[in-house]
This record gives sequence, C-alpha cells and structure tokens, in this order.
Amino acid sequence: MTSASLPDLGPQLGTFLPWLDLLGIAVFAASGALAATARGQTLVTAAFFALVTGVGGGTIRDLLIGAPVWWVHHPFVSGLCLCVAALIWVTPQRWWNGRALDWLDALGLAAYAVFGAAKALTFGIPPIAAMLMGVITACSGGIIRDMLAGEPSILMRPELYVTAAALAALLHVALVLIGLPMLLAALVAAAAGFSLRAAAIAWSIKLPAYRGMR
Repeated sequence: MTSASLPDLGPQLGTFLPWLDLLGIAVFAASGALAATARGQTLVTAAFFALVTGVGGGTIRDLLIGAPVWWVHHPFVSGLCLCVAALIWVTPQRWWNGRALDWLDALGLAAYAVFGAAKALTFGIPPIAAMLMGVITACSGGIIRDMLAGEPSILMRPELYVTAAALAALLHVALVLIGLPMLLAALVAAAAGFSLRAAAIAWSIKLPAYRGMR
C-alpha cells in the first residue's frame, strides 16, 4: 500500500494521541535528568539532559517527515521537561532507585513509538517508513542521553528495548492499515510494546548476540 492509498488519518489523530507524546516526553525527560543527577551534575545540566532526552526523538522525527517541530510551537512542552528536571533535583535519590523508572520508561517507550508512527502516517509517510519513524521517535532521545552521559548506547546492548519500540510501531501501522480506528490501534499496539519491554525487564530477556566472529 502506498502513501497515496492510505486512509485520511488526520481527523482520527484527535486529542488522545498527543497525550501519548506528552507521556513519552515526561518519562524520557526524567531519565535524562536522572542521568545527570546520578553523576552529581548541576541543575542546569539536569535540565539540559531532560530537554534533549525528552524531545530529541520527536525533533528528529518531525525534521525527517517535514513536519513543524512540535515542541517548539507547543506552549508547555519545554516547560514540562524543565519541571521534570526540577522535580528530580529536589527529591531524594532513593526515590528513583530500583526498577520504578524502568517501568515508567517502558510505558513511555511504547507510547512514544505509537505516537511517532501515527504522526508519520498522518503526514502521508509510507507504512514501513512510518514504522521506522516510530522507532526513531522512541529511541533517539535515549541514544542522545547515553552519548552525553558517556554510557554505552541502548543500540549496543542486547536487551529488548528497540525491539519493543519496533513491535509497538509496526503493530500500530498494521492495525491502521487493516481498518482499525486509530485510537484502538494505538491502545493495542502500545500495550503490546509495553508488555514485551516489561517481560524483558522482569525476566532479563535478551536478543542473541552475533557469534560468527570466532
């Protein structure tokens, strides 16, 4: 199916899916701020980490699909990232230890992957490219965060992270193409992506590594 034969999805985007974007932004902003505070950095650094992690994936997506960079024109997205950074800064570090942030991150990953794919479809992007836009939306912010923090990128780790984003984005595109309402497709796809990521967290499921270089 080509972009010309896609259904008109603009009216279906409605008011619900943008909340998925805000959820993803808030969660990834928190992970960015935590990456800074865990290294004893300043509030300014934490705010910068929160902003680039929260909006990095969406910015790359919008530039690639020819859309206005949404957060620049939104009245409170940048403020949301800064408030999240301030919240992380003033709360005890022990509140953010353990798996709590991992579960929030899993939720944000699934939501952001679905929103990225959905937005790409509304701009007439072909299905496969729209799915990839979902993956880029969900994962690019974390890649930028890891690079700034000097950590190994999520792309270089065998955990099911990018795979979960790919599942959510692919399933959303497929369900929309077979005629499901966008809202229902988004809920099903986000639940599937979250479930895969949750299983990886709970049972340490990983992809097999390449073993040909022996």
